[in-house]
Amino acid sequence: MGGLSIWHWLVVLVIVLLVFGTKRLTSGAKDLGSAVKEFKKGMRDDDKPAGQLGEESRSHEQSRESQAERDRDAR
Repeated sequence: MGGLSIWHWLVVLVIVLLVFGTKRLTSGAKDLGSAVKEFKKGMRDDDKPAGQLGEESRSHEQSRESQAERDRDAR
């Protein structure tokens, strides 16, 4: 009753492919990859000091702040 062998994982993989299909799995993988890419980009931008942010980053920050203010006002 130990761990799963390679054959167990292959059976699970075949079942997942049958249930979800390859198209849905590849689109999900692409979405996950783009989300990770955006997250890393956001982390890189947040690590820079405020004086070194570009104009584009400043406009994104201002829009985030204004959205946060609107969210607070809506509550």
